Amino acid sequence: MKGVGIVTPYWPDITPGELVEFARLAEGLGYHSIWVPEMWGRDAFSILGLLASNTTRIGLATGIIPVFSRAPSVIAQTIATLDEISGGRMMLGLGASGPAVIENWHGVKFDKPLRRTREYVEIIRMVLSGGRVDYEGEIFRLKGFRLQFKPPRPDIPILVAAIGPKNIRLTGEVADGWIPFLIPREGINEARKELTLGAESKGRAASELSVCPYITTSVSEDAETARAAVREHIAYYIGGMGTFYYNTLVRYGYGEEAGAIRSAWEKADRNEAVSAVSDRVLDSLSVSGAPGHGRAIVESCIEDGMNLPILLFPPKASRELVRESLESLAPPYA
Repeated sequence: MKGVGIVTPYWPDITPGELVEFARLAEGLGYHSIWVPEMWGRDAFSILGLLASNTTRIGLATGIIPVFSRAPSVIAQTIATLDEISGGRMMLGLGASGPAVIENWHGVKFDKPLRRTREYVEIIRMVLSGGRVDYEGEIFRLKGFRLQFKPPRPDIPILVAAIGPKNIRLTGEVADGWIPFLIPREGINEARKELTLGAESKGRAASELSVCPYITTSVSEDAETARAAVREHIAYYIGGMGTFYYNTLVRYGYGEEAGAIRSAWEKADRNEAVSAVSDRVLDSLSVSGAPGHGRAIVESCIEDGMNLPILLFPPKASRELVRESLESLAPPYA
């Protein structure tokens, strides 16, 4: 799994036609895969069905389906169906999300996220194998059923989004790939040690796992406008999305900046929070600025062993800015 991936924009007013146009452009430009997010807007699986029917070569992936939002058997049968529709192009990105979304949107207690993630991956693999699903876990107990059709591929890649040490180690144990988000680029190799420990504990080679970081992206000849869009997005996650991303930034040496961002956010001073996203933080967490600078960062990520950088656009990036970024950062890379 090598190349550069791209995340579909999640503008509230995006149309099905725009999604198809985006996917065909990405396919024509040579991107490895399209990743469809799911938060509290459009669901990822429906959009993937649309894109599968309107593309022919590009990989397609969920990015990211929360493990609290659907039963593991439902996720398995849905991804198997989409793999059939797409001719074997699907990948499954899973994640725990966080208490704010899981409890206040899905109405489910955010309980035992690591154990739940493990059981989801194990059950989904059992379903995709085509055999009878008899499973005894701490959370799920299943018996007596099997998928009613033969999945085209029993080994659809499963990737897990993880930023905490325990979750990264779990990813090394059970998944085919790791999706870090808002881990500073210079911290990826340090975090990867947990991935290696997890893989080796199960007799697996860490080199078999793909490292596929989500990287907030915005490049343009108008470099300051591009960077401004990314600053706002990073400030929102560090200041307003609970403690996970804040703690991650602190863990990898950005405590002063993280503290300033969160302090301003808690005072409801959004402008100050955005201003607190320093150039150092911006260059460590994003691909932003002029096109040449952006390509150099992507190349650096690949050289550092990140198999599949996945470029994520800030939600407030304009259509023109997204298209310019998509075209400016298109493969191949040296």
